[in-house]
Amino acid sequence: MNASNYPYVCSIDADSVLERDSLIKAVQPIINGNGDVIAVGGSIRIANSSSIERGEMMKVSVSRRPIVIMQVIEYFRAFLIGRLGMSHFNILLIVSGAFGLFEKSAVIAAGGYRTDTVGEDMELVVRMHRTARDNNRKSKISYIPDPVCWTEAPETAAVLRKQRRRWHQGLTETFWMHKSMFFRRRYGALGWIGMPIFFLIEWCGPVLELLGYGLLLWALLFGDINTMFAIILFLLMIMMGSLLSVTSVLLEEQGNGSIQM
Repeated sequence: MNASNYPYVCSIDADSVLERDSLIKAVQPIINGNGDVIAVGGSIRIANSSSIERGEMMKVSVSRRPIVIMQVIEYFRAFLIGRLGMSHFNILLIVSGAFGLFEKSAVIAAGGYRTDTVGEDMELVVRMHRTARDNNRKSKISYIPDPVCWTEAPETAAVLRKQRRRWHQGLTETFWMHKSMFFRRRYGALGWIGMPIFFLIEWCGPVLELLGYGLLLWALLFGDINTMFAIILFLLMIMMGSLLSVTSVLLEEQGNGSIQM
């Protein structure tokens, strides 16, 4: 950031690879945004088992490891459905540290990257939102699905656990640092919808899910449960999750071509 000479800065992880036209596509919302777009995030795809030569993706393949396949589908759902919807309403709270394009002056106005949090990518985006609104600047942080960045995903449960623990810690730190944004008129839909929804789904979600498993086990042990209703509800949840996953994969395939299995 300090060494850059141009008005926009691209952030990319050291283990990531951009497609040839990713930067050209990422800059389009900025060009068409009348000066309102201060950051753009693109899609992150998993490169495990794919062929990369001289920093270029040559052949896309899906790893046969179940833990990697799970993350491939998870990334499709998180980016294509979740972030695309939040971007539409300008309540996107994160631009992935693996690939993002930022207006340099907006980053500097917000104070740059913090070094006292493990979730510096999300924290910076939330602070850019906050700074723009505090200064009464009309701004937008966008996500577009076309520019793709390929990155390595954890292949073992131990590494995945460390990654997710770090992500949740960064999420917690960001919410704590910007807790005063919740339900404040100044921050509009971001404070009334974006942050509360992100808190409930991303932060409370794992906690509530774990609590649900515990309550289900308790009910099964003590017989305080309608077995048929529980089975039907469980199957409906599986079907809904599968529908979201299949829809995400089909939308991705339609936009970017087939993946070699």
